[in-house]
Amino acid sequence: MGKHEVKKETKKRFTAKLLFQFRVLVAGDSGKRRLCEERIVLISAPNAQKALSEVKKKGRAAQFKYKNNEGWFVHFEFIGVLELLCLDPGCDADEVWYKICERILPMENRRKLIPSEAKLSAIRNKE
Repeated sequence: MGKHEVKKETKKRFTAKLLFQFRVLVAGDSGKRRLCEERIVLISAPNAQKALSEVKKKGRAAQFKYKNNEGWFVHFEFIGVLELLCLDPGCDADEVWYKICERILPMENRRKLIPSEAKLSAIRNKE
């Protein structure tokens, strides 16, 4: 490599599960029970540390606040990264998440494990 050549970093695909909360401040009290969102995002980065840094920036950038109909402030806050996975080289191009876990007789218990299609969010919400 020549003196002025820049080494191009190969980027990998990472996916991260982020945790957010909706915190409503009512008369100075946020309460203990909060509505939360788990969000899965796709990141391209040369390594896990850079992917983590990027995904944290993405989480902080997603924060906002507004006044609800009752006049109370609602804060949408980034709590942190629940999981960070490297998808390359083991996943297909259309895969964005996986989780390996052990279950007892999953095929035999599929009726308990798999919700009816009507309960799937996109079907339920007619999206």
